[in-house]
Amino acid sequence: MAAPRSFLWSRRIFLTLLTGFVLLPVYVMVSSSLKPLADVSGKFQWIPSGLTLRPYLDIWRTVPLADYFVNSLIVAGAATVCSLVVAVFAAYAVSRHAFRGRRVFTVTVLSTQMFPGILFLLPLFLLYVGIGDATGIALFGSRGGLILTYLTFSLPFSVWMLIGYFDAVPRDLDEAAKVDGCGPLGALLRVVVPAAVPGIVAVGVYAFMTAWGEVLFASVMTTDTTRTLAVGLQGYATQNDVYWNQVMAASLVVSVPVVAGFLLLQRYLVTGLTAGAVK
Repeated sequence: MAAPRSFLWSRRIFLTLLTGFVLLPVYVMVSSSLKPLADVSGKFQWIPSGLTLRPYLDIWRTVPLADYFVNSLIVAGAATVCSLVVAVFAAYAVSRHAFRGRRVFTVTVLSTQMFPGILFLLPLFLLYVGIGDATGIALFGSRGGLILTYLTFSLPFSVWMLIGYFDAVPRDLDEAAKVDGCGPLGALLRVVVPAAVPGIVAVGVYAFMTAWGEVLFASVMTTDTTRTLAVGLQGYATQNDVYWNQVMAASLVVSVPVVAGFLLLQRYLVTGLTAGAVK
């Protein structure tokens, strides 16, 4: 049965307005990043009077953006890899083995998402400083400490999501792998993980995006040498002026890894989110 024409036109109008609402901030960012500072500081002009690529060259000299970029890649990449490795083994154990306290464990893992991050800021700060004073291991102000911090937030949710994905993988595949001579680890790596690739990719994208754009802990737990991009963008605001064109240009450059990764992994991400929603 065909939909009424009024419904089709209403849907087109709504989608057009929604697209405009989404693309309008992007247009403002792109146009502002291509304007001289004097044009950006004044009244906003929808049609730029002059365009320049100078802000995209100046962003690397005004602040050490390349160093911040490297720090963010290392921290977000390491946090994502560690979160996936631990979450895969933990979720597989919960999904495939019945043990006392299994339900309590899953509920506890999920309940950690109820608390705001600022609640853990001061305890983690004191803990890192105390560990550094007692053992000499520099967690505060280091990339390792920031990676460990991001794991405390991404790992519980990653485990909980992967439990659902692994539950959707038929147990018959595990039994068939064991018949062929695989142990529990072989069945996980050779059968279950390939079957759950969409879900693992979805969890990896979530973990990476969480670490890439995090500001609260990165602003406290880092120093000038370990600062990440999310905090480093503040360097374009000085006591005398704010380089708005460079802020917009840097924001677009910072968004490239996330947008590129999302476009490359979109097929796996949509499949993984759909698989996790239907159990």
